[in-house]
Amino acid sequence: MNALHDTLHRYVEQGKVPGALGLVARGDAVEVVSAGSVDTHGTAPMARDTIFRIASITKPITAAAVLMLVEEGRLALDAPVEEWLPELAKPSVVRTLDSPVADVVPATRPITVEHLLSSRTGWGFPADFSLPAVQSLFTVQKDGRALQDWPDADTWLSLLAQVPMLHQPGDAWLYGTSSDLQGILVARASGRTFPDFLAERIFEPLGMEDTAFEVPEPKRHRFTSSYAATPEGTLELTDTPDGQWSSLPRFHSGGGGLVSTADDWLAFARMLLNAGESNGHRLLSPASVSRMTTNHLTAEQRADATLFLEGQGWGYGGQVDVTPADPWNVPGRYGWVGGTGTTAHVVPSTGTVAILLTQVAMENPTPTPLMRDFWRSAAISGTSCTPAATSGS
Repeated sequence: MNALHDTLHRYVEQGKVPGALGLVARGDAVEVVSAGSVDTHGTAPMARDTIFRIASITKPITAAAVLMLVEEGRLALDAPVEEWLPELAKPSVVRTLDSPVADVVPATRPITVEHLLSSRTGWGFPADFSLPAVQSLFTVQKDGRALQDWPDADTWLSLLAQVPMLHQPGDAWLYGTSSDLQGILVARASGRTFPDFLAERIFEPLGMEDTAFEVPEPKRHRFTSSYAATPEGTLELTDTPDGQWSSLPRFHSGGGGLVSTADDWLAFARMLLNAGESNGHRLLSPASVSRMTTNHLTAEQRADATLFLEGQGWGYGGQVDVTPADPWNVPGRYGWVGGTGTTAHVVPSTGTVAILLTQVAMENPTPTPLMRDFWRSAAISGTSCTPAATSGS
């Protein structure tokens, strides 16, 4: 508890973040530490029920939604997605990684549901952003932290279909695009909007009352402002509580569109740790949870994705640790980071959940010093968490 408290308060005092909320749970024991304020003006103190833009820790929730439809038989892991996403029926692939976008060959196999879940569709971001096909993708796969600028899903998908893939489906792990495709897939396969599906099938059963694609006016006093670091070391305001998330966007991003709280994500995490069940509600089968939290990448695919994964693996919607490279890397640890300054992980072997929520954006794919220090503190805290330590500060 002291390590977690000292870590978060140190970064606030240094001006690196206006505020931070850290939660570490093991079983029924929960430690919560809040530090700083919801904005640089000190409008309100950071609190346990503060609402954050959670960015890419949306991805595991989206993957869970896809697996629910797989279990119902509406989708199949090995099924080509063109049945539901006909725009992607005939994708092209650049001949070589550095080929111009006009130098393409046909895809040698169809894109499957499993390719989407494991982020091996052929679209997405590699380590080298300068490649012509990646530059072309940037015109469609824009910053997910500014979703009001995105078109509706049908328009977005038609634009993506015109961008050549960097790899043949299944050959390589690439970041980002697959999770947004998953959100569209859920909507089309279920016949519901993606927000409605998540609300009815995941959020309501788990009691995730503050998780959504928008923040209604009565809740905005609990919603943070968001910031980006400047080259001078100051914080620049990028969004306010009455800004982008005050209304439902045209595009419902499965890759990073949700807002949430620490306790809401904890409810989702506990469902995973309990093999898909929570409070008498079974959302997923144990087999689906196992697939979701198991590495699906080859050693070669992991080696090509070190910018994002740092040598670890990928399950469905999140990273899976396979090597104890750092004190917090426990084989089987599952979760991800969000570009708005968030992280969330579960450690099945110890039953630990660790969630960090801040409001300052990452500058690149590399986890920030605060994230690493939080993970280190959480690893210490998680091993000593006892029911007597269920307090916040």
